[in-house]
Amino acid sequence: MSDNWHWARRLESLGFLIQRRVHEMLTSGQTGLSIPVAEEGGDTIYAIDRQVEPLIEEQIAAWPEECFPLLLIAEGMGHDGRRRFGRQDQPIRYRVILDPIDGTRGLMYDKRSAWFLAAVAADQGEQTGLRDTFASVMAELPTSKQAFCDSFVAVRGEPTQGQRTSVGGSGAQTRPPSRSRSNSLAGGFAQVTNFFQGTKVLAAELMETIADAVIPAGHTSTSAVLEDQYISTGGQWVELITGHDRFCCDLRPLFYELLQPETQRKFPTLVCHPYDAAGLLVAQQAGVIITDGFGRELNALLNVHQPVHWCGYANRDLQRSIEPVIQSWLVKKGVRNQ
Repeated sequence: MSDNWHWARRLESLGFLIQRRVHEMLTSGQTGLSIPVAEEGGDTIYAIDRQVEPLIEEQIAAWPEECFPLLLIAEGMGHDGRRRFGRQDQPIRYRVILDPIDGTRGLMYDKRSAWFLAAVAADQGEQTGLRDTFASVMAELPTSKQAFCDSFVAVRGEPTQGQRTSVGGSGAQTRPPSRSRSNSLAGGFAQVTNFFQGTKVLAAELMETIADAVIPAGHTSTSAVLEDQYISTGGQWVELITGHDRFCCDLRPLFYELLQPETQRKFPTLVCHPYDAAGLLVAQQAGVIITDGFGRELNALLNVHQPVHWCGYANRDLQRSIEPVIQSWLVKKGVRNQ
């Protein structure tokens, strides 16, 4: 097994530990999981988040010596979202970015699965970005009624591997990625992210514009494009990886930029951040096309504050039909390609 795969399995094992811990909390009937306890690392921290953070630090500290010195980047690790492991007198070797529970809001109400997301890159200083990651994992954090859950792992240059296991990672069955090959949105699921108030009107307008432009003329179905808002970037990408969704985009940072002159509000933190996108390599190696909002290669520095906008397509045909519509809409709205 290559060093890259050792890292992938190491991150996956951490994900399974978080999976078991979260499932124990939900099945035990523990209360108070949805109580907000802090604002750190670019997001709201809830009680359910706080209960997995010590487990993460404990497990990383027990990793082999060749993993250190290591810089962990994650929400919940203080205001700057950083925690260093290993000797202080040696240079950092690796940067690990992770989101312990991506989709906290759905999971803490036992409503829908969340996802553990993690990726690792060789240290390249403060310019280390998502494009530098060489191993990544997405592990499902199930609701209390689930007995099985999915996980996906990838290393750069090799196809994504997926499996379905019982909670905690035992009894694995192969779960290969199966993204949609359809060249049309008609009859399929697609969405423009509109999780929170403030950008819903713009998101709906863009989705209507896309549907009007790409659905064949004369299509008679009253539900030509279906929508399922999954409040988790990892969850959204898994829906693309598994063929459930054909297109999804999250342009909240661009929407807020567009709205700022008229609202005079401070830029909100309720956007996608780099740790939410830690599963990027998994999606890419599964054949999903992920760009930024302007159609460029998606990259973000490994930190907890940078706002991230992205578009995801199940295949190239869908990208070719939808991307020009998005770009034309942004130009019409006066959003600049930065």
